[in-house]
Amino acid sequence: MVKCGLLFSLLLLSFYLQAQTLGGSSQYNFLKAAASPQLSALGGINISQQSDDIGLAFQNPSQLQDKMSGQMQAIFHSLPGAIKNYNLITGYRHRKLNTNFGIGVQFFDYGNTVQTDAGGSVLGNFRPTDYSIALMASRTYLERWRYGASLKFIHSSYGIYRSAAVALDVAITYTDTAHLLQMAFVAQNMGTQIKSYDGTTKGDLPFDIRLGISKKLAKAPLQFSLTLHQLQNLNNRYADTTDTNPNGNASVSKGFVDGAFRHIVLATQLFIGDKIEVSAGYNYLRRKELNIGNAGNGLNGFSLGIGIILKKWQFRYSRANYQNSIVNHQVGLTFSFSNFSGKGK
Repeated sequence: MVKCGLLFSLLLLSFYLQAQTLGGSSQYNFLKAAASPQLSALGGINISQQSDDIGLAFQNPSQLQDKMSGQMQAIFHSLPGAIKNYNLITGYRHRKLNTNFGIGVQFFDYGNTVQTDAGGSVLGNFRPTDYSIALMASRTYLERWRYGASLKFIHSSYGIYRSAAVALDVAITYTDTAHLLQMAFVAQNMGTQIKSYDGTTKGDLPFDIRLGISKKLAKAPLQFSLTLHQLQNLNNRYADTTDTNPNGNASVSKGFVDGAFRHIVLATQLFIGDKIEVSAGYNYLRRKELNIGNAGNGLNGFSLGIGIILKKWQFRYSRANYQNSIVNHQVGLTFSFSNFSGKGK
Protein backbone atom coordinates (compact mmCIF):
# COMPACT_ATOMS: atom_id res chain seq x y z
CA MET A 1 0.00 0.00 0.00
CA VAL A 2 2.84 2.39 0.88
CA LYS A 3 4.65 1.84 -2.41
CA CYS A 4 1.47 2.36 -4.46
CA GLY A 5 0.64 5.53 -2.53
CA LEU A 6 4.11 6.96 -3.09
CA LEU A 7 4.04 6.30 -6.81
CA PHE A 8 0.55 7.80 -7.05
CA SER A 9 1.66 10.92 -5.17
CA LEU A 10 4.62 11.35 -7.50
CA LEU A 11 2.35 10.98 -10.50
CA LEU A 12 0.05 13.72 -9.20
CA LEU A 13 3.06 15.98 -8.63
CA SER A 14 4.31 15.38 -12.15
CA PHE A 15 0.95 16.33 -13.66
CA TYR A 16 1.29 19.64 -11.82
CA LEU A 17 4.65 20.11 -13.55
CA GLN A 18 3.35 19.43 -17.04
CA ALA A 19 3.58 23.14 -17.93
CA GLN A 20 7.28 22.53 -18.52
CA THR A 21 6.36 21.70 -22.12
CA LEU A 22 3.81 23.98 -23.75
CA GLY A 23 2.08 23.66 -27.10
CA GLY A 24 3.44 20.18 -27.79
CA SER A 25 6.85 21.42 -28.93
CA SER A 26 10.25 21.68 -27.31
CA GLN A 27 13.92 22.36 -27.91
CA TYR A 28 16.94 20.14 -27.22
CA ASN A 29 15.13 17.09 -28.57
CA PHE A 30 18.47 15.27 -28.83
CA LEU A 31 17.84 14.48 -25.15
CA LYS A 32 15.12 12.06 -26.29
CA ALA A 33 17.63 9.83 -28.06
CA ALA A 34 18.44 6.50 -26.40
CA ALA A 35 21.86 7.10 -24.84
CA SER A 36 22.99 3.46 -24.60
CA PRO A 37 22.66 0.33 -26.76
CA GLN A 38 20.51 -1.53 -24.23
CA LEU A 39 18.05 1.38 -24.03
CA SER A 40 17.94 1.55 -27.82
CA ALA A 41 17.36 -2.21 -28.09
CA LEU A 42 14.50 -2.03 -25.57
CA GLY A 43 12.51 0.39 -27.73
CA GLY A 44 14.35 3.60 -26.91
CA ILE A 45 12.62 4.19 -23.56
CA ASN A 46 12.98 2.00 -20.48
CA ILE A 47 13.29 3.09 -16.84
CA SER A 48 12.72 -0.20 -14.98
CA GLN A 49 15.02 -2.74 -16.66
CA GLN A 50 16.77 -5.06 -14.18
CA SER A 51 20.39 -5.02 -15.32
CA ASP A 52 23.96 -4.23 -14.28
CA ASP A 53 24.24 -1.76 -17.18
CA ILE A 54 25.25 1.72 -15.96
CA GLY A 55 23.93 3.19 -19.22
CA LEU A 56 20.38 2.79 -17.87
CA ALA A 57 21.10 5.72 -15.51
CA PHE A 58 20.87 8.12 -18.47
CA GLN A 59 17.07 7.71 -18.32
CA ASN A 60 16.69 6.84 -14.62
CA PRO A 61 19.33 8.19 -12.19
CA SER A 62 17.96 5.97 -9.39
CA GLN A 63 19.26 3.02 -11.44
CA LEU A 64 22.76 3.92 -10.22
CA GLN A 65 23.63 1.07 -7.85
CA ASP A 66 26.50 0.04 -5.59
CA LYS A 67 27.61 -2.66 -8.04
CA MET A 68 28.09 -0.04 -10.78
CA SER A 69 30.85 1.75 -8.88
CA GLY A 70 33.96 1.78 -11.05
CA GLN A 71 32.05 1.14 -14.28
CA MET A 72 32.69 3.31 -17.32
CA GLN A 73 30.67 2.99 -20.52
CA ALA A 74 31.57 4.53 -23.89
CA ILE A 75 28.94 4.56 -26.65
CA PHE A 76 29.22 5.29 -30.35
CA HIS A 77 26.11 5.93 -32.45
CA SER A 78 26.18 6.57 -36.21
CA LEU A 79 23.08 8.29 -37.63
CA PRO A 80 21.97 9.12 -41.19
CA GLY A 81 23.36 12.28 -42.72
CA ALA A 82 26.87 11.77 -41.31
CA ILE A 83 25.61 12.63 -37.81
CA LYS A 84 27.76 11.21 -35.01
CA ASN A 85 26.71 10.68 -31.41
CA TYR A 86 29.18 9.89 -28.61
CA ASN A 87 28.13 9.19 -25.01
CA LEU A 88 30.16 8.50 -21.89
CA ILE A 89 29.03 7.61 -18.38
CA THR A 90 30.81 6.48 -15.23
CA GLY A 91 29.82 5.77 -11.63
CA TYR A 92 31.37 5.91 -8.19
CA ARG A 93 30.10 4.91 -4.73
CA HIS A 94 31.03 7.16 -1.81
CA ARG A 95 30.80 4.84 1.16
CA LYS A 96 30.93 7.52 3.87
CA LEU A 97 28.06 9.41 2.28
CA ASN A 98 26.28 6.14 1.44
CA THR A 99 25.58 7.61 -1.99
CA ASN A 100 26.21 6.57 -5.59
CA PHE A 101 27.44 9.31 -7.91
CA GLY A 102 27.67 9.38 -11.68
CA ILE A 103 28.55 11.68 -14.53
CA GLY A 104 27.23 11.29 -18.06
CA VAL A 105 27.98 13.16 -21.28
CA GLN A 106 25.96 13.12 -24.51
CA PHE A 107 27.50 14.75 -27.58
CA PHE A 108 26.02 15.13 -31.08
CA ASP A 109 28.14 16.25 -34.03
CA TYR A 110 26.11 17.10 -37.14
CA GLY A 111 29.07 17.52 -39.48
CA ASN A 112 30.04 20.46 -41.65
CA THR A 113 27.12 22.53 -42.95
CA VAL A 114 27.18 25.26 -45.59
CA GLN A 115 26.25 28.69 -44.23
CA THR A 116 24.28 30.98 -46.55
CA ASP A 117 22.51 34.31 -46.29
CA ALA A 118 18.85 34.99 -47.09
CA GLY A 119 19.68 35.32 -50.78
CA GLY A 120 21.46 31.96 -50.95
CA SER A 121 25.01 33.32 -51.13
CA VAL A 122 27.53 31.00 -49.51
CA LEU A 123 29.22 32.59 -46.49
CA GLY A 124 31.26 29.62 -45.39
CA ASN A 125 30.82 26.51 -43.27
CA PHE A 126 29.86 25.84 -39.68
CA ARG A 127 29.64 22.73 -37.52
CA PRO A 128 26.43 22.41 -35.45
CA THR A 129 26.71 20.52 -32.16
CA ASP A 130 24.59 19.62 -29.14
CA TYR A 131 25.81 18.31 -25.81
CA SER A 132 24.61 17.61 -22.31
CA ILE A 133 26.57 17.02 -19.10
CA ALA A 134 24.68 15.25 -16.31
CA LEU A 135 25.68 14.96 -12.65
CA MET A 136 23.79 12.07 -11.05
CA ALA A 137 23.28 10.80 -7.52
CA SER A 138 21.23 8.00 -5.97
CA ARG A 139 20.62 6.56 -2.52
CA THR A 140 18.82 3.57 -1.05
CA TYR A 141 15.83 3.91 1.28
CA LEU A 142 14.98 0.93 3.48
CA GLU A 143 15.61 -2.30 1.56
CA ARG A 144 13.61 -1.98 -1.61
CA TRP A 145 13.61 1.70 -2.59
CA ARG A 146 16.16 3.80 -4.43
CA TYR A 147 15.77 7.46 -5.26
CA GLY A 148 17.94 9.61 -7.47
CA ALA A 149 18.35 12.84 -9.38
CA SER A 150 20.27 14.08 -12.37
CA LEU A 151 21.26 17.73 -12.84
CA LYS A 152 22.01 18.54 -16.47
CA PHE A 153 23.71 21.40 -18.26
CA ILE A 154 22.61 21.53 -21.92
CA HIS A 155 24.22 23.45 -24.76
CA SER A 156 23.48 23.89 -28.47
CA SER A 157 25.62 25.63 -31.07
CA TYR A 158 24.29 26.21 -34.60
CA GLY A 159 26.65 28.70 -36.19
CA ILE A 160 25.95 32.15 -34.74
CA TYR A 161 22.97 30.80 -32.81
CA ARG A 162 23.78 29.36 -29.39
CA SER A 163 21.71 28.47 -26.38
CA ALA A 164 22.06 26.85 -22.98
CA ALA A 165 19.73 25.36 -20.41
CA VAL A 166 19.65 23.54 -17.09
CA ALA A 167 17.37 20.62 -16.33
CA LEU A 168 16.61 18.20 -13.53
CA ASP A 169 15.49 14.56 -13.61
CA VAL A 170 14.01 13.02 -10.46
CA ALA A 171 13.43 9.29 -10.14
CA ILE A 172 12.40 6.54 -7.76
CA THR A 173 12.77 2.78 -8.19
CA TYR A 174 11.16 -0.04 -6.23
CA THR A 175 12.76 -3.50 -6.36
CA ASP A 176 11.23 -6.74 -5.10
CA THR A 177 13.97 -9.32 -5.52
CA ALA A 178 11.81 -12.13 -4.12
CA HIS A 179 9.33 -11.70 -6.96
CA LEU A 180 11.94 -10.58 -9.56
CA LEU A 181 9.99 -7.35 -10.02
CA GLN A 182 11.09 -3.76 -10.49
CA MET A 183 9.00 -0.59 -10.91
CA ALA A 184 10.13 2.99 -11.54
CA PHE A 185 8.90 6.56 -11.88
CA VAL A 186 10.83 9.37 -13.61
CA ALA A 187 10.04 13.03 -14.20
CA GLN A 188 12.53 14.04 -16.87
CA ASN A 189 13.90 17.34 -18.15
CA MET A 190 12.32 19.80 -15.72
CA GLY A 191 14.14 23.05 -16.29
CA THR A 192 14.58 26.27 -18.23
CA GLN A 193 16.77 27.97 -20.78
CA ILE A 194 19.39 30.27 -19.33
CA LYS A 195 20.36 31.55 -22.78
CA SER A 196 18.01 31.48 -25.77
CA TYR A 197 18.96 31.31 -29.43
CA ASP A 198 17.75 34.84 -30.21
CA GLY A 199 18.49 36.31 -26.78
CA THR A 200 14.84 37.02 -26.01
CA THR A 201 12.40 34.12 -26.44
CA LYS A 202 12.91 31.11 -24.20
CA GLY A 203 11.88 27.69 -25.48
CA ASP A 204 10.52 24.65 -23.67
CA LEU A 205 12.49 21.55 -22.74
CA PRO A 206 11.33 18.02 -23.71
CA PHE A 207 9.65 17.33 -20.35
CA ASP A 208 8.43 13.75 -19.94
CA ILE A 209 6.71 11.76 -17.19
CA ARG A 210 7.37 8.01 -17.24
CA LEU A 211 6.28 4.93 -15.36
CA GLY A 212 7.78 1.49 -15.92
CA ILE A 213 7.58 -2.08 -14.71
CA SER A 214 9.87 -5.04 -15.44
CA LYS A 215 9.36 -8.66 -14.43
CA LYS A 216 11.73 -11.60 -14.69
CA LEU A 217 10.27 -15.08 -14.91
CA ALA A 218 11.27 -17.48 -12.17
CA LYS A 219 11.24 -20.57 -14.38
CA ALA A 220 12.33 -19.16 -17.73
CA PRO A 221 15.31 -16.98 -18.79
CA LEU A 222 13.11 -14.05 -19.78
CA GLN A 223 12.40 -10.52 -18.63
CA PHE A 224 9.47 -8.39 -19.82
CA SER A 225 9.09 -4.62 -19.57
CA LEU A 226 6.26 -2.17 -20.07
CA THR A 227 7.03 1.56 -20.07
CA LEU A 228 4.52 4.41 -20.13
CA HIS A 229 5.81 7.76 -21.39
CA GLN A 230 4.46 11.25 -22.16
CA LEU A 231 1.94 10.86 -19.36
CA GLN A 232 1.83 14.64 -18.96
CA ASN A 233 0.20 14.82 -22.40
CA LEU A 234 -2.51 12.20 -22.68
CA ASN A 235 -3.36 13.18 -26.26
CA ASN A 236 0.02 13.05 -27.99
CA ARG A 237 -1.20 12.55 -31.55
CA TYR A 238 0.25 14.90 -34.12
CA ALA A 239 -2.06 16.18 -36.85
CA ASP A 240 -0.54 18.30 -39.62
CA THR A 241 -3.33 20.75 -40.45
CA THR A 242 -1.50 21.86 -43.61
CA ASP A 243 -1.55 18.34 -45.08
CA THR A 244 -4.42 18.02 -47.57
CA ASN A 245 -3.47 14.51 -48.70
CA PRO A 246 -5.71 12.02 -46.85
CA ASN A 247 -3.12 9.26 -47.33
CA GLY A 248 -0.11 11.34 -46.46
CA ASN A 249 -0.77 11.96 -42.78
CA ALA A 250 -0.67 8.54 -41.16
CA SER A 251 -0.51 9.84 -37.61
CA VAL A 252 -4.05 11.23 -37.25
CA SER A 253 -5.84 7.90 -36.80
CA LYS A 254 -8.45 8.00 -34.03
CA GLY A 255 -9.52 5.59 -31.35
CA PHE A 256 -8.86 4.83 -27.71
CA VAL A 257 -6.55 1.86 -28.39
CA ASP A 258 -4.41 3.88 -30.81
CA GLY A 259 -4.17 6.75 -28.32
CA ALA A 260 -3.28 4.46 -25.42
CA PHE A 261 -0.56 2.57 -27.30
CA ARG A 262 1.15 5.85 -28.23
CA HIS A 263 2.20 5.99 -24.58
CA ILE A 264 3.47 2.39 -24.40
CA VAL A 265 6.86 0.86 -25.17
CA LEU A 266 7.09 -2.94 -24.92
CA ALA A 267 10.33 -4.86 -24.46
CA THR A 268 11.67 -8.29 -23.66
CA GLN A 269 15.05 -9.79 -22.90
CA LEU A 270 16.29 -13.36 -23.24
CA PHE A 271 19.18 -14.57 -21.07
CA ILE A 272 21.42 -17.19 -22.68
CA GLY A 273 23.38 -18.47 -19.73
CA ASP A 274 24.80 -15.70 -17.55
CA LYS A 275 26.93 -14.05 -20.23
CA ILE A 276 24.64 -13.28 -23.18
CA GLU A 277 21.52 -11.11 -23.26
CA VAL A 278 19.30 -10.70 -26.33
CA SER A 279 16.90 -7.75 -26.20
CA ALA A 280 13.97 -6.64 -28.35
CA GLY A 281 11.60 -3.69 -28.17
CA TYR A 282 8.61 -2.12 -29.91
CA ASN A 283 7.89 1.61 -29.85
CA TYR A 284 4.37 2.16 -31.20
CA LEU A 285 4.59 5.96 -31.22
CA ARG A 286 7.81 5.89 -33.25
CA ARG A 287 6.18 3.61 -35.81
CA LYS A 288 3.04 5.74 -36.14
CA GLU A 289 4.94 9.00 -36.45
CA LEU A 290 7.52 7.76 -38.97
CA ASN A 291 5.37 5.55 -41.19
CA ILE A 292 5.02 6.92 -44.72
CA GLY A 293 1.41 6.83 -45.89
CA ASN A 294 0.55 3.48 -47.45
CA ALA A 295 4.16 2.61 -48.20
CA GLY A 296 5.78 -0.55 -46.88
CA ASN A 297 7.39 0.43 -43.59
CA GLY A 298 8.99 -2.86 -42.70
CA LEU A 299 10.15 -3.20 -39.10
CA ASN A 300 9.84 0.50 -38.33
CA GLY A 301 9.41 0.90 -34.56
CA PHE A 302 11.12 -2.41 -33.73
CA SER A 303 14.58 -2.73 -32.25
CA LEU A 304 16.99 -5.54 -31.39
CA GLY A 305 20.19 -5.84 -29.42
CA ILE A 306 22.71 -8.18 -27.86
CA GLY A 307 24.90 -7.91 -24.79
CA ILE A 308 27.96 -9.95 -23.88
CA ILE A 309 28.53 -9.73 -20.14
CA LEU A 310 31.92 -10.69 -18.70
CA LYS A 311 33.50 -9.95 -15.34
CA LYS A 312 35.73 -7.10 -16.47
CA TRP A 313 33.79 -5.72 -19.41
CA GLN A 314 30.49 -5.67 -21.26
CA PHE A 315 29.91 -5.33 -24.99
CA ARG A 316 26.51 -4.18 -26.23
CA TYR A 317 25.13 -3.63 -29.72
CA SER A 318 21.70 -2.51 -30.96
CA ARG A 319 19.93 -1.81 -34.21
CA ALA A 320 16.72 0.20 -34.34
CA ASN A 321 14.46 0.62 -37.37
CA TYR A 322 13.18 4.13 -38.00
CA GLN A 323 11.85 3.51 -41.51
CA ASN A 324 12.07 0.69 -44.00
CA SER A 325 15.41 1.89 -45.36
CA ILE A 326 16.80 3.60 -42.24
CA VAL A 327 18.47 1.48 -39.57
CA ASN A 328 20.49 2.95 -36.71
CA HIS A 329 23.37 1.02 -35.17
CA GLN A 330 24.72 1.70 -31.70
CA VAL A 331 27.75 0.14 -30.01
CA GLY A 332 28.79 0.39 -26.37
CA LEU A 333 31.69 -0.94 -24.33
CA THR A 334 31.69 -0.98 -20.53
CA PHE A 335 34.78 -1.46 -18.39
CA SER A 336 34.68 -2.28 -14.69
CA PHE A 337 37.80 -0.70 -13.20
CA SER A 338 37.12 -2.19 -9.77
CA ASN A 339 37.44 -5.65 -11.31
CA PHE A 340 40.57 -4.70 -13.22
CA SER A 341 42.18 -3.52 -10.01
CA GLY A 342 41.25 -6.75 -8.30
CA LYS A 343 39.01 -5.12 -5.68
CA GLY A 344 35.82 -6.77 -6.85
CA LYS A 345 32.38 -5.33 -6.36
